[in-house]
Amino acid sequence: MAEHTHVLFVEDDDVIREATQLALERDGFVVTAMPDGLRGLEAFRADRPDIALLDVMVPGLDGVSLCRRIRDESTVPVIMLSARADSIDVVLGLEAGADDYVTKPFDGAVLVARIRAVLRRFGHASGPESGAPAAGEGGSPDGGVLHFGDLEIDTEGMEVRRGGDPVALTPTEMRLLLEFSSAPGTVLSRDKLLERVWDYGWGGDTRVVDVHVQRLRTKVGQDRIETVRGFGYKLKA
Repeated sequence: MAEHTHVLFVEDDDVIREATQLALERDGFVVTAMPDGLRGLEAFRADRPDIALLDVMVPGLDGVSLCRRIRDESTVPVIMLSARADSIDVVLGLEAGADDYVTKPFDGAVLVARIRAVLRRFGHASGPESGAPAAGEGGSPDGGVLHFGDLEIDTEGMEVRRGGDPVALTPTEMRLLLEFSSAPGTVLSRDKLLERVWDYGWGGDTRVVDVHVQRLRTKVGQDRIETVRGFGYKLKA
């Protein structure tokens, strides 16, 4: 998977940037490393990498703002890097459109595993392992299109409409919605969603789930996905 995969890495600490670049290149990734957000944005637009690793605190254009700029132009996967497990850093990065985050200092093997997990789910976002229900499951089926009130989910074309208007979802948001639509009315725990959507084979931070659910609600309807306190979330059948 890593061979020829292009990573944009934005980090202002010279030692971390160089050491991480070498570690990723040893694993077969092609890395473009930039020391600030403005040059990171230029590199993103010039090279169109497969994935972006963005440190939160970089000069010029901070990582959160850079993530927003990237998300305005692309659905490329983004992983935020934060020197703290601070809730504000984590939530701001995820709300800006990041798909995951890693706290520094990080182990190189952990970072590579997280990158590969993100790339796997993006690569399978439209494939049979995406969690998409077969036609006839979930809501009212219509040639592979599921209906939940004014929400339409085309599980074959990977398109979503609300009230007839197209809804733009990131691949992570699409996978999350597909998980909900595969079992409408069934409560899915945060841990189960981390396992199925984020491909975590280990424990993860459930704030990633919570922020993505909130982002998804703003797009498909606040009342479409219910919170079941103490258990998780479910899609209204």
